[in-house]
Amino acid sequence: MFNNFQWRLAPGLQRAATLPLTLTVAAVLSGCAGQSVDTEPQPEDPWEGFNRKVFAFNDVLDRYALRPVASGYHTITPEPVEDSVGHFFANLGEVRTVLNSLLQGKVENASRSTSRLLINTTVGVGGLFDVATKMDIRRQQEDFGQTFAAWGWQDSRYLVLPFFGPSTLRDASGLPANMATYPVTYVDDDKTRIGLGALNLIDKRAGLLEQEDLVQGDRYRFMRDAYLQNRAFRINDGETGDDPFADDDFEFDDADFSDDSAAD
Repeated sequence: MFNNFQWRLAPGLQRAATLPLTLTVAAVLSGCAGQSVDTEPQPEDPWEGFNRKVFAFNDVLDRYALRPVASGYHTITPEPVEDSVGHFFANLGEVRTVLNSLLQGKVENASRSTSRLLINTTVGVGGLFDVATKMDIRRQQEDFGQTFAAWGWQDSRYLVLPFFGPSTLRDASGLPANMATYPVTYVDDDKTRIGLGALNLIDKRAGLLEQEDLVQGDRYRFMRDAYLQNRAFRINDGETGDDPFADDDFEFDDADFSDDSAAD
């Protein structure tokens, strides 16, 4: 649900980004859905009243089901094992990234993700170890929501899905294709497939336990803004605009560091 993401508001939530639109995001940081809604809806969130109700529903599921299980899992699972579980499922997601990179014409990223998949599946023992990152082959995740954006569907209304959490009309439209390109979907044995899906969800939720205190104020709006900023960040491949501090011509004035300046 945190859709595989380098969060701009909460960098510590990056691990959860590897799970495409799951209950994790919707339920993880809920709790303020009952707060009053502005009479003037935000342009990106015209269905805020409906979304808050779904947000509250997801919160109940998290509070009484997912979070307790994830907390127990986190308590009894050694950190190296928990890390390996996350690496394993992230490695499976490289298949989706390769396909969507090609659909967007990002041949270089498709090649990089293919290398990551091959290296981590072989040298990394089935994806349990992220050897590729240690070789400086970095992950840049892509999904069908990002592909639709690359094809022209840039702006989309915010939508909270039951069980799946924060999304947009565009990203929700890509959800079936995201599922269809995830290898676990094709595991024949029902018990194994369901077990892997549950483990993936629990592991992602456990990775968020220590991040809950980062959210302040209206948690619904925090989640909404963080999700939308993250999606924009991913769609633009991390390009957030010009940074004046990155300009070689940028100069500080000594007066900026004087006591008088500090007093201002």
